[in-house]
Amino acid sequence: GFLTLALIPELFERSFVVDDVTMGVNYGLNRVRFTAPVPAGSRVRARFRLLEYKPLDGGAQLTMEATLEREGGERPVCVAETVSRRY
Repeated sequence: GFLTLALIPELFERSFVVDDVTMGVNYGLNRVRFTAPVPAGSRVRARFRLLEYKPLDGGAQLTMEATLEREGGERPVCVAETVSRRY
């Protein structure tokens, strides 16, 4: 499960373009659920939904819902609420 969770930042970077950002920080997780196993060699994909945008001095805090699915799976393998800061 934690290997699947570790893929979220890379999948996020491939999904979004955030202008005027020089640095991103993984700030934490609010909620994580591993809802199905991921067999070795499985292909996974992620869907992201912006839950909250909070302006900060020199940047912003993003709270996102990440839903990871494996190819051929019937349900998500991981649903996580991530918090990141962009400067």
